[in-house]
Amino acid sequence: MTALQVQQLIRGGVPMAEDIDLRVDRLDAEGGLLRVPFHERLTRPGGTLSGPTLMALADAAMYAVVLGRLGRVEMALTANLNINFLMRPAREDLLAEAHILRLSGRKAVCEVSLYSQGSPDECVAHVTGTYVLPS
Repeated sequence: MTALQVQQLIRGGVPMAEDIDLRVDRLDAEGGLLRVPFHERLTRPGGTLSGPTLMALADAAMYAVVLGRLGRVEMALTANLNINFLMRPAREDLLAEAHILRLSGRKAVCEVSLYSQGSPDECVAHVTGTYVLPS
């Protein structure tokens, strides 16, 4: 699936993805790059992007790389998501660089690095997760 096809599938099937304006910028054999444009409604007290926004982007990024690799497996489900918040994200677009660490018949183990658009060398959160694949 292409980046645009995956973006449309996610936004069509998960209404919250539309709410946060989730975008799939790149999807290829190496992984994917997804984005949530900065918006005030996604912040928490203190003015930083909220944890749920970071987690939603990370989960969508894992789903996107699974779809990009396997095609239309809409019933792939998140079995595990572990996030380490490392630093406060800037008040700018949030990016997720995702790839698959291991793919077997029934699961995909993924890794995601989240960072602010203007600081690509400063990881704001590190995420690992597992997707269970339909049989």
